[in-house]
Amino acid sequence: MTRMRAVLASLMLLSPVFAAAADDPVTTFVLDNGMQVVVVEDHRAPVVQHMLWYRAGSADEPKGASGVAHFLEHLLFKATDTLEAGEFSAVVAANGGNDNAFTSYDYTAYYQRIAAERLELMMGMESDRMRNIRLTLANIGTERDVIIEERNQRTENSASALFSEQMRAVQYHNHRYGVPVIGWMHEMETLDIEDALSFYEIYYSPNNAILVVSGDVTPEGVKELAEKYYGVIPANPNLPERLRTEEPPQTAERRVIFRDARVAQPYVSRSYLAQERDSGSQEDAAALTLLAEILGGGTTSYLTEKLQFDTQVAVYSSVYYRGTSLDDTTFNMIVVPAPGVTLQDAEDAMDAAVASFMTDGVDADQLARLKKQLRAQQIYARDNVDGIAQRYGSALTTGLTVADVQAWPDILQAVTAEDILAAAKNVITPETSVTGWLVKEEEQTQ
Repeated sequence: MTRMRAVLASLMLLSPVFAAAADDPVTTFVLDNGMQVVVVEDHRAPVVQHMLWYRAGSADEPKGASGVAHFLEHLLFKATDTLEAGEFSAVVAANGGNDNAFTSYDYTAYYQRIAAERLELMMGMESDRMRNIRLTLANIGTERDVIIEERNQRTENSASALFSEQMRAVQYHNHRYGVPVIGWMHEMETLDIEDALSFYEIYYSPNNAILVVSGDVTPEGVKELAEKYYGVIPANPNLPERLRTEEPPQTAERRVIFRDARVAQPYVSRSYLAQERDSGSQEDAAALTLLAEILGGGTTSYLTEKLQFDTQVAVYSSVYYRGTSLDDTTFNMIVVPAPGVTLQDAEDAMDAAVASFMTDGVDADQLARLKKQLRAQQIYARDNVDGIAQRYGSALTTGLTVADVQAWPDILQAVTAEDILAAAKNVITPETSVTGWLVKEEEQTQ
């Protein structure tokens, strides 16, 4: 169970519920080449988080080259025209900082956390690899082996990861969200230097990037440095419009049964296609965010009370919703049956509990407590410059604005019990659902 909770926690971190308040010191401006810059001041400690976000993730990859966005992320730690392979991270470490990068469906981000006085050094190196990457056939081969091994370790060696991958592939008929971020193995094995350079040339340009700097800085100081290092890089005049293949109407519920001899704990998983956060119209996403918390967000949630305490058919249940997404996302439920309880009984109990919630409605006291908790966590979140930079970056690369991020806490507070129940009735519909059973290979499914 510990591993499952860790997986769920990592998923939920991708969709921050909280955001900086409207009175936070946030400044934003656009360089002449189209690069957007966001500065979040926090002078309590002499540190800075420097994050460069590209509006390009795995869902932007060409068909047949799945995994190239993540592959390119690895390759950017190789050589540039001025830095040797591995030198970037070595310089960051030598100056007392740390750095890394990550790829999602909608974006790729690179970051360094370091002393504020080293910000210029970070900008110089990061802007260098925006346009001066130097790839060789040797490091292409080496890093391709690295990402293949990463898939082997994180996906192929995990029954639950393979199960989740199949669930997502069935959830999306036509959209690239159904393809794993790391890529399908047979396509990863064919990635070459042309694939990497093509993706780099198209998407790694200042007019497709967002710079977020949070910490002990001033907007004037950041602007001066940004113009010096990023502002001199030409925009890509051929940057394509960010169009995705659209999902056709989903009109039939689907089921997945994944059998694997390595399964130690069978469980039921259910996903529904759901609305994402949209700029200027975040109310539906806010209602879904609170619905997820009320239904399965903790030990006092509705499913926990019904399934773990009242009927004792489950040892664990959870509901989560990732609203920060460029296109339609998912609303997910997981139930782990108690010993001796079949997956069918667990699924039936989950459905009965959800139906009961639809009848009972939202408990007013629970909603009031949850809103207070959200306010408190919003205040605590201001102490984390890393988290603040990630909230703005993930939001802006998925179509939201600074104003949307700042309005989010108040929108959450304005959600009513009626809004939550309406969101539940809208999203929890069989025709947009995928129900999955993860079972041990030799077990009966009925």
